[in-house]
Amino acid sequence: MILTIVNIKSGCTTFESIMSSGTNRSNIHVGQLVEVVQKHHQRTGELTEGVVKRILTKSANHPHGIKVMLESGIVGRVKNIR
Repeated sequence: MILTIVNIKSGCTTFESIMSSGTNRSNIHVGQLVEVVQKHHQRTGELTEGVVKRILTKSANHPHGIKVMLESGIVGRVKNIR
């Protein structure tokens, strides 16, 4: 028996939500393709795609997303993991 739980707010299943969550440091690795929001784009929510060069957040999780530096030098908080 497989149980699927749907998150009403996001429309994602719990499994998808956990696997693609940018709020947990353990989900993010150097060399991974991610989408981040830069500080000056927080109001608009504009996302920038890139490959993780460094993980800057030291804590295990962060409610607004783990802060990373992309190979392009852009710094932002992870919103989506590709």
